[in-house]
Amino acid sequence: MEAFFISTGVVALGEMGDKTQLLAMLLAAKFRKPVPIILGILVATLANHALAGAVGDWVSKALGPDVLRWVIGISFIAMAVWMLVPDKIDEEDAQTSTRWGVFGTTVVAFFLAEMGDKTQIATVALAARYSDMVAVVAGTTLGMMLANVPAVFVGDKLAARISMAWVHGVSALIFAVLGVLTLFNVGNLF
Repeated sequence: MEAFFISTGVVALGEMGDKTQLLAMLLAAKFRKPVPIILGILVATLANHALAGAVGDWVSKALGPDVLRWVIGISFIAMAVWMLVPDKIDEEDAQTSTRWGVFGTTVVAFFLAEMGDKTQIATVALAARYSDMVAVVAGTTLGMMLANVPAVFVGDKLAARISMAWVHGVSALIFAVLGVLTLFNVGNLF
């Protein structure tokens, strides 16, 4: 359960102010059809994070426990630093074609926007860190949904009320703590 809860919390916080959350707001404003947008976010996130989880699982098996501990610890610390850099939505993500309808457009836009994104990299690291890939993917997917579903419904009103600097700071702190705990092998996690 630890893998699930940590994955959910880290990604939910990390997603606040992220380009995919901005994309959710943009799609909601453009299409005004929340159900297909939310379902599209879910499908794209499951596909993207399952792929990232498989990579993380492979990495955990390919590296020895000592090398893996250092790679994951340093990755978490790097994620902490990266969390302090706010995202802006890319024009390519905003201009996705609507020939596939609202659902298809959302799936394609979200899947592509997540490629190499903070939450995808976090999913790789979390899947490498914890032995339960299913719990990690379920947790990171839930975290994405917790951050993006409200964005679909309330759009930029939500962003105006929440201090993104504070959210990014808390998220960076969580990643830094996870990184340090991993480097010092606290709790004999491997």
